Amino acid sequence: MPHEKLTRMANQIATFFATQPGTDQAERVAAHLTDFWGPEMRAALKAHAAEDDSDLSPLARDAVSLI
Repeated sequence: MPHEKLTRMANQIATFFATQPGTDQAERVAAHLTDFWGPEMRAALKAHAAEDDSDLSPLARDAVSLI
């Protein structure tokens, strides 16, 4: 799956969790990615983020560091 699509999906998930109450949004995004994304998708997102995470939202960036 192209990294653009993974990034867009991760940012959409982060946008949703950013609207939820509490201070654990990054942990909740990371939990969602762990629960619903396959290992290959998570690995591809992490590899892309390690190269250049400028297209990830700050919340998505924080979440990727937790998975």
